[in-house]
Amino acid sequence: MNEQNENSLPLHGLKVIEMGQLIAGPFASKMLGEFGAEVIKIEPPGVGDPLRKWRKLKDGTSLWWHVQSRNKQSLTLDLKAAEAQEIVRQLVAEADVVVENFRPGTLEEWGLGWDELSALNPRLIMLRISGYGQTGPYRDLPGFGVIGEAMGGLRHLTGYPGQPPVRVGVSIGDSLSSLYGVIGVLLALQERNRSGKGQEIDVALYESVFGMMESLVPEYDAFGYVREPAGSALPGITPSNSYLCKDGAYVLIAGNGDSIYKRLMNLIGRQDLAEDPRFAHNDGRAQHAALIDAAIGEWTIKHSRAEVIEALKEAHVPAGYPYTAADIVKDPHYLARQMIEQVQTFAGPLKVPGILPKLSRTPGRIGTGGPQLGEHTEDVLAGLGLSDEQVQGLRERGII
Repeated sequence: MNEQNENSLPLHGLKVIEMGQLIAGPFASKMLGEFGAEVIKIEPPGVGDPLRKWRKLKDGTSLWWHVQSRNKQSLTLDLKAAEAQEIVRQLVAEADVVVENFRPGTLEEWGLGWDELSALNPRLIMLRISGYGQTGPYRDLPGFGVIGEAMGGLRHLTGYPGQPPVRVGVSIGDSLSSLYGVIGVLLALQERNRSGKGQEIDVALYESVFGMMESLVPEYDAFGYVREPAGSALPGITPSNSYLCKDGAYVLIAGNGDSIYKRLMNLIGRQDLAEDPRFAHNDGRAQHAALIDAAIGEWTIKHSRAEVIEALKEAHVPAGYPYTAADIVKDPHYLARQMIEQVQTFAGPLKVPGILPKLSRTPGRIGTGGPQLGEHTEDVLAGLGLSDEQVQGLRERGII
């Protein structure tokens, strides 16, 4: 992206200091960086963010790192040291946003809490993501995404009846919190345009998950109904399920619109079910989900997945199948919408997910992969006015 386009990005000129690690905080600042914010990521000297060693490694560094930390600068600081804390205060004095996801109270112990930092910079917006939030009886408990998913209600619903609860497969609790966090930052920036004042944004992992729980609580309040896991089905919405095909593959069919349902039943040769007045609307179909699912399954098992998908496409019935990574990277629709991009990293060229959301006039960008540990330390400190001798002294004392 050339300089003119770089300057046109929506968040160009925004300075973000990231003091988080692993997923929730860094995912939020990643999104801000993709749309033009300058993100300075603070990492502990010597080891860095633990995510550098998570999942599959190439040349000693996580491949995930090049997604989560793209477009960021890496500054190493031992935040337990008074000199490092003073450097943070200097950075914050010039910053727009601080992102952190330590356990509540940690930054306060270092003299870097909201009260201290907002006093230095009244325009500061501080995004704080934690397991249980900054207040309440559970605030001091450690909380990772898995715990937030459990407390928020998601883990109870994931899996099949009578079997142990399973995870979604990705760190969905952390990522949902990141998205809420970014929304909070954008809202606070908009309000700051009017008031000139920043504010603190308090995001809890369990609340981010709970916010996705649809009618879970109203159904319990009104009827005492406790929603239970339902495997691949969508309880109360019929038909919407996965069905086995002749070649052993599964297809997902969402025939739950009234007119779509009729087209689906006519396609599979079940005109009797298509015209049955009991099944004209979803509430009636939901009462007989097993009957309808069985009819669809009797049809899919006679055909290969490709045949089923093609027939459903012709009938304008929403359908698909569970994509693997191999399916994703070669899918023409993914490629046409630039959802698979190749970037140059210090570990070589690498395919990574594209940018979301898609803006028509000022789309985001991937400038670089994740930085090497401390790659930008000297540049950042020089920008604060520290001399080469001061930087060398900090390095010798293990502060950077």
